[in-house]
Amino acid sequence: MALKQTQPIGIELAKRRIISEEDIQSALEYQREHPEKKLGDILHILHLCNDNALISALGDILGEKTILLTENDIRIEVSDYISLDIAKKNKAIPFDIEAGKVKVCFADTTKPRTVDTIRLLLLNKGLVMDKYITFESNIDEILNSLEGVVSENIDTNRDITGLVDSIIKTAMEKRASDIHFEPMEDKLRIRYRIDGELITAVEIEQEKQPQIIGRLKAISNMHQEKQESQDGRILEYPDYNIRVSSQKNVYGEKFVLRLLKKNAGIKKIFDLGFPKDEKLLKDSFDKKNSITIIAAPTGEGKTTTLYSVVDMLNKPSINITTIEDPVEIRIPGLNQVEIDTKTSFSDSLRTVLRQDPDIILVGEIRDKETAEIAMQSGQTGHYVLSTIHTINSVEVITRLRKMGISNYDIASTLATSISQRLVRKVCPYCSKKREFNEEEKDIMNHIAEQYHTTLDFTDKTTYETIGCERCHHTGYYDRIAIYEILVIDDTIKQLIVDNASSIEIRNKALEGNYRPLVVDGLNKVLAGITTLQELNKKLVIF
Repeated sequence: MALKQTQPIGIELAKRRIISEEDIQSALEYQREHPEKKLGDILHILHLCNDNALISALGDILGEKTILLTENDIRIEVSDYISLDIAKKNKAIPFDIEAGKVKVCFADTTKPRTVDTIRLLLLNKGLVMDKYITFESNIDEILNSLEGVVSENIDTNRDITGLVDSIIKTAMEKRASDIHFEPMEDKLRIRYRIDGELITAVEIEQEKQPQIIGRLKAISNMHQEKQESQDGRILEYPDYNIRVSSQKNVYGEKFVLRLLKKNAGIKKIFDLGFPKDEKLLKDSFDKKNSITIIAAPTGEGKTTTLYSVVDMLNKPSINITTIEDPVEIRIPGLNQVEIDTKTSFSDSLRTVLRQDPDIILVGEIRDKETAEIAMQSGQTGHYVLSTIHTINSVEVITRLRKMGISNYDIASTLATSISQRLVRKVCPYCSKKREFNEEEKDIMNHIAEQYHTTLDFTDKTTYETIGCERCHHTGYYDRIAIYEILVIDDTIKQLIVDNASSIEIRNKALEGNYRPLVVDGLNKVLAGITTLQELNKKLVIF
């Protein structure tokens, strides 16, 4: 908050009975220890008065428009107007646009250069700026929520060994699935992927970059002198299998660490988000002489679903063998095979077929050879579970065709095709319940009607995502899967044999029980598990 003179402002606030003289003295004592802080910010930090009354009074005194920013006030994509680096440097946040004017909130408007920097950037985009002010801590809080900073857990003054160890252990504590070490022009940025979102953990001075990269290469068994792309593993954390990938960019070598917890608990299939329908579950997975394929892009939880299914099917009378790259979770009673650089999925699958399996889990169908052997396995008395990279369950058929699998083999062997995505769940610690507004209802009803589904909003509420320390100020905590299930019945089999297009297959499936991902997503929004905004972010539905 920009205040030109401390005492006159304090007296003016006291006259308006916003604060007392004792409050002024408390604020001045705090300011002696924190001379960089303005009086308005100190009153806000110390909670000495009502924030709304304070911000309103300060705006009146200073002749400025004011706002207490919340995440809900950010109605535009900040990075579409200015970069987050510029926002942080200038303590400024574009938060809305109205009648061609971009509303920008500043922490300090007494610095003309700061204000002019943002004004000129917007003018270059053909936009006019509408200026607001707020508390500096309010700006910092919003910027942290936009970038998700968790740097308070990492001490950058430690020696390099301790620093790298701290970065990795903090990632584990924060439930991160990946760590990104990203060389930039003037710094090394560390980001965590938490619940599917990249969150900045810490930024480290560029001088430490060579040492950190050297340490990463040492513990992941990579060549120190080599700067080409490399793969390695970190094995010194007993509970984790950490895969490491390096790639050179214009500012150095970027590293990505994938954190795989060795003995993570296996969730029940319904807990993952699979529709609670026992018949559908049985139709989808309780098979013989066939193959079930789960489809989704990378990082959407395919392997987690497979593990849940295998755990459900596992019993002493069945021989289950898995072929994985790598083995992510060790399950008692299973024969788990990890492929290496000398073998492939297809090589391992040939060997497994001689091991008298009942059920075979193939981590991924990547090529024609693996697809052919998997299909043959399903045709010769085995039940095969696998994954493939496609956008939805119907396109699994197209993908197999492109791999060279015949329509006859697909129709006779493919039993179920399942697609999934992971959406973030509203944070249970800070979310605020509210009614669905009319716009949300219209959007949801319009989508539901397209797929012959009706939605009942009676006694249903949604949530405002607020943000707190537990969710890293994102408003979301953990993720759940949304599913679409295509059971290959006789009608679909005939369409496949007749070489029908994916559009024809999809339209026919919609006449039955098949519903696309968005329908399951809407049901989870209606249940208050996730939000319409999160579903739109994942599927782009409006």
